[in-house]
Amino acid sequence: MTTKPVHPKAVIFDWAGTMVDFGSLAPVIAMQQGFAAAGVEVSEAEVRLPMGQAKRDHVAALMAQPAVAQRWEDRFRRLPTDADIERIYAHLDELMRAAGTARATLIPGARATFEQLRTAGIRVGSSTGYTRAMMTPILAAAAAQGYEPELVVCAGETPQGRPAPLMIWKNLVELGVWPAADVVVVDDAPVGIAAGKAAGAYTIGLAASGNELGLTEEAFAALEAAERSQRLEAARTALYAAGADAVLDTVGDLPQWLGL
Repeated sequence: MTTKPVHPKAVIFDWAGTMVDFGSLAPVIAMQQGFAAAGVEVSEAEVRLPMGQAKRDHVAALMAQPAVAQRWEDRFRRLPTDADIERIYAHLDELMRAAGTARATLIPGARATFEQLRTAGIRVGSSTGYTRAMMTPILAAAAAQGYEPELVVCAGETPQGRPAPLMIWKNLVELGVWPAADVVVVDDAPVGIAAGKAAGAYTIGLAASGNELGLTEEAFAALEAAERSQRLEAARTALYAAGADAVLDTVGDLPQWLGL
């Protein structure tokens, strides 16, 4: 386990399920629409399994799931090919832009956390499984709500996406921050936690707002106390299993945890 940095030099945030889009629903909506348009339905649980990967990798990982491949073979009398992956991925840009824009509201506490980090002199970077084109309207929406990280590294801007550490390392290089042990990576999905660990950073998972629960803020608040506690514990367990050094409920809990 990485030692908690006493004075972090930078925090690198994920986007959906971490800073915007409580429940990380936009990727689910877009991916389900993309597969449905191609003639095969995929479930929310199937979509969430490889969440956080670059979107082409996400499509490929879905196609590789036995149940999805079987439905594809049943529908088309053949297994999915690279051409099928490319065809679905080609349509995702428009779908992701629409879903991402509709779900671009900052998660409660995100703006305050950002402002407290900046006041403390802590650099703020970010990375995402979305492409730059997918992120364009989301960046504009976040900026209008007061969140503008110094750096945004998107899918396709490094040779490999998550769980490779390259997007985290690109943040460190561009921000001029080192060593990685003095950097905190915050993510809601296991693949993002894995990337943070591979980069050598201190890595924090988010249990309530992200992929592991997959609920809107309203649906999460409506859970009975016992069910909420049970589901949060399951999310924490999954994030710790992915290698998280710590797990918080939402990004709004980060300043207190850092002692700001």
